[in-house]
Amino acid sequence: MSCPLKMRVLSLLLLFLWEAQSSSAPRPNIVLLMADDLGIGDPGCYGNKTLRTPNIDRLANEGAKLTQHLAASPLCTPSRAAFMTGRYPVRSGMASWYRTGVFIFTASSGGLPTSEITFARLLKNQGYSTALIGKWHLGMNCHNKTDFCHHPLRHGFDYFYGLSMTNLRDCKPGEGTVFSTAFKKLVFIPLQILGITVLTLAVLNCLGLLRVPHTVFFCLLVLAGVILVLFLCFLHYFRPLNCFLMRNYEITQQPMSYNNLTQRLTMEATYFIRRSTERPFLLFLSYLHVHTALFSNRDFVGKSQHGAYGDAAEEMDWSVGEILSLLDELRLTKNTLVYFTSDHGAHIEEVNIKGEVHGGSNGIYKGGKSNNWEGGIRVPGIFRWPGVIQAGQEIDAPTSNMDIFPTVARLAGSPLPEDRIIDGRDLMPLLQGKSQRSDHEFLFHYCNAYLNAVRWHPHNSTSIWKAFFFTPKFNPAGSNGCFSTHVCFCFGKFVTQHDPPLLFDISRDPSERKPLTPATEPRFHEILKVMQAAVDDHTGTLSEVPNQLSLGNQLWKPWLQLCCSSSGLTCQCDREKHDTRVSR
Repeated sequence: MSCPLKMRVLSLLLLFLWEAQSSSAPRPNIVLLMADDLGIGDPGCYGNKTLRTPNIDRLANEGAKLTQHLAASPLCTPSRAAFMTGRYPVRSGMASWYRTGVFIFTASSGGLPTSEITFARLLKNQGYSTALIGKWHLGMNCHNKTDFCHHPLRHGFDYFYGLSMTNLRDCKPGEGTVFSTAFKKLVFIPLQILGITVLTLAVLNCLGLLRVPHTVFFCLLVLAGVILVLFLCFLHYFRPLNCFLMRNYEITQQPMSYNNLTQRLTMEATYFIRRSTERPFLLFLSYLHVHTALFSNRDFVGKSQHGAYGDAAEEMDWSVGEILSLLDELRLTKNTLVYFTSDHGAHIEEVNIKGEVHGGSNGIYKGGKSNNWEGGIRVPGIFRWPGVIQAGQEIDAPTSNMDIFPTVARLAGSPLPEDRIIDGRDLMPLLQGKSQRSDHEFLFHYCNAYLNAVRWHPHNSTSIWKAFFFTPKFNPAGSNGCFSTHVCFCFGKFVTQHDPPLLFDISRDPSERKPLTPATEPRFHEILKVMQAAVDDHTGTLSEVPNQLSLGNQLWKPWLQLCCSSSGLTCQCDREKHDTRVSR
């Protein structure tokens, strides 16, 4: 081949490669917005006529709205673990075998294992700037208070500002406590027993019917005193020890103040976007709204038609609007995928100490947070990417919050880990109309670590079958939740076992009101047989892993306690009022 001909071929090859590269879509920025305890019946775009959510609605109008988007768990910690890793939480040990299915102390040793790979780590390895603003709730330390083995910065985030735990009633004075049942069993009942015992012994001693040594009275009174002192210490110390804000590894406010808290989180998110425009970025804005304790800025107090809950939801929508406006201002809208969701359904048992309902709406769906009725796991799922995802779509195929992991990994150009099972599926073919059905033929619904139900969407069928192996016992009878225990539990006397499983066709009965029988569904036994085979295949892929939510891992450990003060457990500081980013 002559030299001029070689040069011509080489030039054509270089031109072809250049055109191929220039025609490929650039890697998008990723903005993930997650509400806490928001029901699918709360946003206007999902049918609410009285709660004002214009910015969330704007996302739906300009993108795709998923109507059967499902949380991998109906509780915060396991749901978020699945979201971050694209895997069922039992695979990482982030699902409990006990009543308590979430972390409630910052000084616990459990958390998302460092062996797990988050989407933040994948994107960071692809050159993305990554930040988590808001709630984490996936653990902090393992062996000492400086190892930070479960910290967001150890899981692929370059920057963290927010709450390491979760927002609880106990974090806000005057809002009551989530430990009322524990107080009753561990404090009030023992004190009553001790009081009755002392009084009875004193009467018998006075009547001469029984000679009781003074040391017995002394020991009983000391025991009562110890219980009372421990109770008062818990009331005094829980808030500062567990409700604080961090920036990276440093505590910035202990205990945290609710004043302008959403505004501060939003401000941090906007600062991160502004300083990350030179390269692709991943922002995970994890709201504290609308988990109790409810709070909102004075500009939103009393403005909604739904009390404190509505005020908080509308303030969160304002924050969503601030993020969208900034993307418009910086001309990043067309190169940014925005996703909005909730970690699970609304907590319908939330009633404050004054009797006010502080939980949201799950629309037509049964149940709510902590159970796998549709109200507990069906959540908002909205995607917007102008020019890539067609506006105004409504997609009814079953999808999962685990799907975010493979979706953003593919968009960032990252291969998926090959050394583990990834349960999520890439959503882009569905969102772009290249596929009309989800890649999930089966989805498995866990109540903590217990396999509770299975969903089957057969090929070439409009039916979506859902079979329950057990269901929670709602109380009081006839209600729509577990009000006596505040959340539904997953085992023992708290559930009703079903043999054969309770079967529904979600496509025809989304409210799960009419269980099918062999008389109403001719293929009843055939359907259950297929679903049981899928369950057997799924459980066969599970391997034994350390239980991060074991009782030992959940207990408070003094040596893991983070405190911004070096003098005892005073743990009080406010470094934020000296921070120019907050005072502006």
